[in-house]
Amino acid sequence: MQKSLIITIGRQFGSGGHEIGEKLAKKLGIKFYDKELIKLIAKQSGLCEKVLESYDEKPTNSLLYSIVMDIYPSVMYTGPTIDQQIYQANYDTIRRLADGEPCVIVGRCADYILRDHPELVSVFVHANSDFRAARIAEEYKLPDAKVRDLLVKTDKKRANYYNFQSEKQWGAASSYNLCIESSEVGIDGAVDLIMDYINYKKKAKG
Repeated sequence: MQKSLIITIGRQFGSGGHEIGEKLAKKLGIKFYDKELIKLIAKQSGLCEKVLESYDEKPTNSLLYSIVMDIYPSVMYTGPTIDQQIYQANYDTIRRLADGEPCVIVGRCADYILRDHPELVSVFVHANSDFRAARIAEEYKLPDAKVRDLLVKTDKKRANYYNFQSEKQWGAASSYNLCIESSEVGIDGAVDLIMDYINYKKKAKG
């Protein structure tokens, strides 16, 4: 069976990775998954959606787990640790998506989980701090000092999660097929570059 095109997008916080992925999926006429993935994982695994949200792209945090379990004491887990269960559920859902129809998946180690997929295009979107800060300040209506702190902390969490769950380095050019600086080319320019890469790859295969 021929495998479907899968595009994964890793991104720095505020770089526009979500918007780029959404526009790309629309242009290609395929499904888009970012936060939507949490609902899908919960539905397919039976895990509590609130727990999944608390652990989404974050490194292990036993204190956070304790707090969540205090709020939802009826949720019982046995066997593997909660981290292992969540990663396995994430892994299974992403593999299932890739075995189905073409789609764009943002974050959640999807590029690593699907590293053996023959039609994978893995992208990392980065941008300078001023570009990212301006986008986040506009979206969340936060003062500059809080925005800068949020950029650092969110990227650190994403990097720690990715580096722990994979054998690659978050944000390193060697970890992806294509790295794009959205502060240089813009959101639409980034979409066009990914489209160009997909078309060149298709031509190269004949």
